[in-house]
Amino acid sequence: MILVTGDIHGCADIGKLSAKANPVQKLMTKEDFLIIAGDFGLVWNNDAEDLWWRKWLDMKPYTTLFIDGNHENFNLLETFEEVEYCGGKAHRIGNSIYHLKRGEMFELQGKKFFTMGGAESHDKEFRELGTSIWEQELPSDEEYAHALATLEKNDWKTDYVLTHCAPSSIQHEIAVKLGLKNEYPDNKLNAFLEEIGKKIDYKAWFSGHYHTDMTSEIEPSFNVLFNKIVKI
Repeated sequence: MILVTGDIHGCADIGKLSAKANPVQKLMTKEDFLIIAGDFGLVWNNDAEDLWWRKWLDMKPYTTLFIDGNHENFNLLETFEEVEYCGGKAHRIGNSIYHLKRGEMFELQGKKFFTMGGAESHDKEFRELGTSIWEQELPSDEEYAHALATLEKNDWKTDYVLTHCAPSSIQHEIAVKLGLKNEYPDNKLNAFLEEIGKKIDYKAWFSGHYHTDMTSEIEPSFNVLFNKIVKI
């Protein structure tokens, strides 16, 4: 079984992963996966709170996977051991918690997942560089190049796409629906996702970031997740 949900922001929105809120987990094993579409936030200070909640996740019956969002401590995240995991590169955060790196292709239960984390913080003026916001929140040129190489290697085919933010056209649609037309300005990552979205062959695309649950009218296979947990 593979489940996908949106941001948990550390412990702020982790309640949706409780057994009461997500009872299907009782049927899962460590061979099953719950994927968080960015803003994991439990690699922030490595303090007692981070460690307690990561232990809580490790005790879940499933394996937790996440892509990075914008609200991550990237300097700390990059200190974790990098491992080969299910066909791609990941950081091992716990016994059964893995950060799926950008521009990778993973195979989970016979299904392919292309990952491209990152997003631009729209509240950056209220954050301090190196303390609550990091330059790595948007991909580097090397990460864009690696993502393209991965897609070429896989003939531009995958089953699922996992990103934190959305392609430009879909982000605009989301902003309009939420009445936040000036909240999410386009950037290089949105434009990149727009371009690869025209070429990549996929079944469904999942993102977080926008703190809402929505299916795009522009692309019906595009799912924005926050509280909702979707079974693939």
